[in-house]
Amino acid sequence: MNIFIVPLKFGNLTLLKKLSETISSLMKYNAIIQKINTDIEYTFSVERGQYYSTKIIEHFTALTGNLNGKILLITEADLYVPVLTFIFGEAQLNGKHCIVSVRRLHEEFYTEKSDELLLFERIVKESLHELGHNFGLLHCRDWECVMHSSNSIEEVDIKGDFYCKDCFSKINTAK
Repeated sequence: MNIFIVPLKFGNLTLLKKLSETISSLMKYNAIIQKINTDIEYTFSVERGQYYSTKIIEHFTALTGNLNGKILLITEADLYVPVLTFIFGEAQLNGKHCIVSVRRLHEEFYTEKSDELLLFERIVKESLHELGHNFGLLHCRDWECVMHSSNSIEEVDIKGDFYCKDCFSKINTAK
């Protein structure tokens, strides 16, 4: 099985390549960059200035039936679900698709400083987190585990960039 990393409103191919290599080294699956041209503007909420992540995932479910593996959508678009102000990502539990927005993972979103290393660490954490849901993992109580829930950037920064022992064993036995 493969993990397909699909850029969506995202142009940093160097970062995508590095993410692909990192995910491949941390998991037993090959991570492959897969470009899919499509329009998601209908998921944009003018009132919120954000894209509705659930509708994006539904859209890609129809487009990626021929791909055998998990689909990780990476976007610069700011995401939401109706009950939350924003989300870093969303995933289908035990499913095929997940999405991560890097918009609020940029340090300059919070301060005037740019930090490419910190940005990459955050992208890896949130990508592993959402993929974990695809493999059936729920939120973990271990603050160091990448599956710990993150409702703020501080919580993203606190957690580790790895699965705890229990979550890791579940990932390796998942299909």
